[in-house]
Amino acid sequence: MGDMNKAILKTFLLAACMISAGAAPGAEVDTMCANAEFKETCKKTLSDAQSSEPKGLLLSSFNTTVENLRTAITTSKTDGKFADSSKTYQDASTDQRTKGALVVCEQVLNTTVDNIKRSMAKVDKFEVSDVDGYVDDVKVWLSAGVTCKDTCIDAFENTTGETGEKIKELLKTSGELLSNGLAIVDGVAKLFEALDLGKLFSGSKRVLRQKVHAGVPDFVDPHKRSLLGAAPGKFTPNAVVALDGSGKYKTIGAAIAAAPINSTKLFIIQIKVGVYKEVVTVPGGANNVVLVGEGPTKTVISGSQSFVSGIPTFQTATLAVDGDDFMAKDIKIENSAGASGRQAIAVRVSGDKAVFYNVEMSGHQSTLYAHIYRQFYRDCHISGTMDIIWGDAEAVFQNCVVAVKQPLPNQDCTVTAQARNDSRAVGVTVLQNCSITVEKEFFAVKPAAKAYLGRPMKAFSRTIVMESNIDGFISPEGWTPWMGTFGLDTLYYGEYKNRGKGAATAKRVTWKGIQKMTPDLADKFTPAKVYDGDDSWVKNTAIPYVGGMVNPK
Repeated sequence: MGDMNKAILKTFLLAACMISAGAAPGAEVDTMCANAEFKETCKKTLSDAQSSEPKGLLLSSFNTTVENLRTAITTSKTDGKFADSSKTYQDASTDQRTKGALVVCEQVLNTTVDNIKRSMAKVDKFEVSDVDGYVDDVKVWLSAGVTCKDTCIDAFENTTGETGEKIKELLKTSGELLSNGLAIVDGVAKLFEALDLGKLFSGSKRVLRQKVHAGVPDFVDPHKRSLLGAAPGKFTPNAVVALDGSGKYKTIGAAIAAAPINSTKLFIIQIKVGVYKEVVTVPGGANNVVLVGEGPTKTVISGSQSFVSGIPTFQTATLAVDGDDFMAKDIKIENSAGASGRQAIAVRVSGDKAVFYNVEMSGHQSTLYAHIYRQFYRDCHISGTMDIIWGDAEAVFQNCVVAVKQPLPNQDCTVTAQARNDSRAVGVTVLQNCSITVEKEFFAVKPAAKAYLGRPMKAFSRTIVMESNIDGFISPEGWTPWMGTFGLDTLYYGEYKNRGKGAATAKRVTWKGIQKMTPDLADKFTPAKVYDGDDSWVKNTAIPYVGGMVNPK
């Protein structure tokens, strides 16, 4: 064995020891913290931890930090007072904007706590033969934690008082811990990849993943999951919603409330023809919920909540999905607040492994909030003005139409605003074989607004547009800044084998973060690769799906 292999093996053994059984004295702590951005926080956290439970060493510290933070925000007085008053966080909640921001923080930090707990459970069951399952899931969950931290902080934009700064201060340490955890897991992933452990343990990684995941909800009832691809009348719903009273429920919300919590079986809700004027939430724990309409022109969910009306952007969604394994088909979801409502979400997805098929999403600013986790969209129609698709999910859009509407005066349009804020996080927006087009009203005002493929909402924003048709209304520069030079060196934007009058790249911006896409690099952003080879949750729905290049030639 060569010196290089010995060094890799030694590092691997230290990592494996840390994860599975070993203690954490100085040398091992240094090794585990080598890739961490916040090294001092990492070393202090691991060195102070009890060696009796090394498996959950780092994740346990996350759990404690976030739990304490959540408690401090929602129930307790701070250890001091605001600089110029005697108000506590509870007192500050009397301000409507601040109160709304605190509610958002409580929700997203609860999500972070849940992610840390299931990451810990994954670590407790860790086996070398399950390395892919361990690493990929934990990276997704920790990435979601980083994003949720940002979501909490962002909720205080446009609020008055000191509460936002206090929250930001409280989140500093937990944010560093989450980032460090992501760095450590990413380092372990690269070690395993370098060692090519798939060859050491019964064949390819894909075989290992299928074997390991054979017992989780994705595979509980493959036949039933495939009903998303079935025609109406070819399945038996668990609940029927109809405005005319011909179903058991008259509202979608009432039908969702009947769904069991933490179920591994699908709960199929058939929604008959009509315009359902309600705000719909699929709560966390309401997993495997399926909404099936009678077509986007026939079954419509309509809401009008907006930031201008005093509601935090996060809470403006007409349809908010917090449960895992959600599916929707043949339906339209709209936010009718209009361009004057500013941020007004039609759909927010904060549940893992969500699938949308033949769904229309209509809004203006911030139409689709692909917030966190893994998401797949096929044959969908998404329309809006600014930041039409935004968030930090692992989100792939295949054969979708993204249509740009006329914005407010002096407002530019952006198709995407990806929000990755950590270089090791998994978030990415991929538009594959899509049509980026424009609605006729866009040209009603002369001169027409400028439109771009995207802008960087966060420092490590990552978006790939490939094999897609781009109409000529897209500005030749292709991409536009968020503010000044923010993120231009650290973002990751790429275009590959696109077509149409707006696809020419000769006049594109030349920021450092713009990628020169080769076939090999583009292949890494095909759906199966984005989902780390475990795309069974999409395949089991039986909807049209291509895991690789749609047009490989």
